[in-house]
Amino acid sequence: MKIALMDSGIGLLPAAAALRALRPDADLVVSQDPDGMPWGPRTPEDITAHALAVARAAAEQKPDALVVACNTASVHALEAIRAELEPDIPVIGTVPAIKPAAASGGSVAIWATPATTGSAYQRGLIRDFAGGAEVTEIPCPGLADAVEYARPDEIATSVAAAAALTPEGTRALVLGCTHYELVAAEIRAALADACPDLVFFGSARAVAEQALRRARPLRERGEGSLTVLRSGREEALPAAALAYPEGRGLLGLSG
Repeated sequence: MKIALMDSGIGLLPAAAALRALRPDADLVVSQDPDGMPWGPRTPEDITAHALAVARAAAEQKPDALVVACNTASVHALEAIRAELEPDIPVIGTVPAIKPAAASGGSVAIWATPATTGSAYQRGLIRDFAGGAEVTEIPCPGLADAVEYARPDEIATSVAAAAALTPEGTRALVLGCTHYELVAAEIRAALADACPDLVFFGSARAVAEQALRRARPLRERGEGSLTVLRSGREEALPAAALAYPEGRGLLGLSG
């Protein structure tokens, strides 16, 4: 089995790590866009163009499924990617886990990029799936970039700013950007005093499970290989990826 994942950068690592844990024998293809990142400040049309280029590079590897492991790309480009690649390659988008967060009871906060926060897409998810839960949307400018380049001081500053906007006593936190799952421990520490009963809701595990369900009929077992595409070029994982356990795990590195 071969599963491809795409994102502008290393936000795909949590979903890739979840896939590796679920199916160690799966061959993984990760397709990124270092030449075009960040996607967030771009227009929707520009995001779609870049996301399609990254998806096409992944599709050339003939995967059994493609995961759009990026909330921004899922908001703006998912339909265009599906129109081009399906039904030959099932395409799985990344949706903020608003429904299970709201169902858990109590108030909900959604941390997301400024491009996703307040978007019609996210507002629609809140309308359709939040039920009667009180939901607060928290924009996190700069956090995804700080995670992308593994800059601890910038991560701490961005996390602190978002934590200050999060209502005291919030019970459920939706991580609405795939990058944020890489710094869940830092986020939890920043909210520990104000939100002691906080439960996190990410998307990586659910997306990985959906990719395995929707993958085309299984081919022979793979070897658990990893192919990294960076703006269409086959390269190594960027050094910043190794700052996180999810990145080191893909290379079989401990610690």
